[in-house]
Amino acid sequence: MTEKTTGHTRRTILKMGVAATTLPLFNINHAWSQDVAFDGKVFDAGGAVLRVGEWGGPWGELVNKYLLTDFQKEFNCKIEYDSTWPWFPKFVAGGAEKPPLDITNWNLPEMFKTAKAGDFFLKLDELLPNVPNAKNLWPFATANGVGVTWAFNQYGYAYRTDLVSPPPSSFKDLWKPEFAGKRGTYITSNTLQMDFFLVACGIFGKDQYDLDAGYEAMKALMPAKISDFTGNMQTLMDRGEVVVAVLDDAEPMQARDKGAPFAFWYWTEQQPILTQTYTISRYAEPVQKKLAFALLDRALDPTFIGNMGKEFYLRPTVSNAVLPDNLAKAGVVNSADAIKGFWVPDWNSYLENEDDIVETVNGIFAS
Repeated sequence: MTEKTTGHTRRTILKMGVAATTLPLFNINHAWSQDVAFDGKVFDAGGAVLRVGEWGGPWGELVNKYLLTDFQKEFNCKIEYDSTWPWFPKFVAGGAEKPPLDITNWNLPEMFKTAKAGDFFLKLDELLPNVPNAKNLWPFATANGVGVTWAFNQYGYAYRTDLVSPPPSSFKDLWKPEFAGKRGTYITSNTLQMDFFLVACGIFGKDQYDLDAGYEAMKALMPAKISDFTGNMQTLMDRGEVVVAVLDDAEPMQARDKGAPFAFWYWTEQQPILTQTYTISRYAEPVQKKLAFALLDRALDPTFIGNMGKEFYLRPTVSNAVLPDNLAKAGVVNSADAIKGFWVPDWNSYLENEDDIVETVNGIFAS
């Protein structure tokens, strides 16, 4: 790996012989001056600590159950699990050369925001050759250009089948007068609201960049219930306080399979997805970087993705995954054609306007 300050690799430093003594010993021994590779084989990490950024709650319990517990035993390492999101402030606080996490699971907006703030992550052309299972990824899994998407859900409207008739059939249906005060979306820091807002910009205006159209749409949406996260929205729907809401398809499918009167309508005008995307920190220490490669490789294994799909209705991004029964019965298909039409917003443009969007939409929601 190229050393960012001197332009020398570890190999060229060794060839320089005695001249290498003029370089700081810290740079010679440090992570970014050393070649790190992973070939898919288990290795002894000697008790090294791998810092993992992941979601908490039931999600964290199942990631430990299906991935991390066995991984620690096999690779002789210890996982330091950080679920205190958001990640962005932690990365920028220490700078790129002192990453708080070695491997991190993100939703796209915060990941892009962090990538724009510094040289925090390995580039994909450095990462992918060290992750053997990456050969099975569908192309869209790396199309973001920053991290590796290992699973996803699709956006749309969840609704109560006993309280909503007729069911939604267009994006604009959420604005119907009969849903006033009983429709739901999220605070501006939630990725679902970000995607919802950008789709509204395009549906009610010229395109996703038509922010004024999005602001007017948010005004017209009021009154609405504004939730901080999907679990709370699910609770509001369980109680009937919300009858139709912006959501990804996982929780409504789970509720429906447990007998609740829930259904889901997928947006057809635009089809954004909620992704789970891993990055590996460029300046992680050598053993930790190798462990991060290994952990990402395990995350792309069909067994882990299948277990997470069974529990959280997550869709896989690898072509060799076998869908669990709950997804197969819901009509989900794992094929190249099944991912056609998925839309990823221009997050760089959103982030350039984030302060204005957040201030304006927060004002609308608070009025």
